[in-house]
Amino acid sequence: MTEQRTALITGANRGLGRAVAAELRARGLRIVVTARDGDQALATAAELGPDVRAQALDVTDQQSVDLARKEIGPVDILVSNAGVLLDGGTDPLSVSLDLVRQTFSVNLLGSWRVAQAFIPDMVRRRWGRVVLVSSGTGSFSNGLFPGSPGYSLSKTAVNGLTQLLAGQTRDYGVLVNAVNPGPTRTRMMPGAQRTAEEAAQDIADAATLPDGGPTGTFRRGEQTLGW
Repeated sequence: MTEQRTALITGANRGLGRAVAAELRARGLRIVVTARDGDQALATAAELGPDVRAQALDVTDQQSVDLARKEIGPVDILVSNAGVLLDGGTDPLSVSLDLVRQTFSVNLLGSWRVAQAFIPDMVRRRWGRVVLVSSGTGSFSNGLFPGSPGYSLSKTAVNGLTQLLAGQTRDYGVLVNAVNPGPTRTRMMPGAQRTAEEAAQDIADAATLPDGGPTGTFRRGEQTLGW
């Protein structure tokens, strides 16, 4: 009998993260829903099903991440979804660098902090899947978007982190990829055409790649994108 894998999703109390949790659960995975607000994580877990676990996890707080790792234990799949867009409608010459700092604290350092907490277990067990939710606004092949410079540059950095983590783990059965879900209708982008459920399919596909699948790539569905 194949062992049931455990997937942890950050920022999973609403929007895209919640949709990813629901999709991975539908694919037969054991789910851990995490959010900065533990009560919101509990509420979402209860909505998704009695078998879904909830955990408070603030990606910007090392103590919170360490406690989550201690309480949850090893996981097989990590979806790093928690993110913020704080500087929409600004430009590189006038954006508040405090907003940029806050953005990098969540989008880049938060992803990195959670990766350091959970990926070493995957390396020791010689199996794992890691998905970092990125954006086309941070892609050099698309052209960085100057209308949210801090957000865009943070996603460029997330893409770089993806490659670093993939290079460090590729010999241990761990696949690390970034996914560009495209404009998705969430609180961050309420006017987008694509639903969170549609975008979640791409993230879930990357989270369940077969052994020997791609690593260190930037993906949307089955398509590999240029960095």
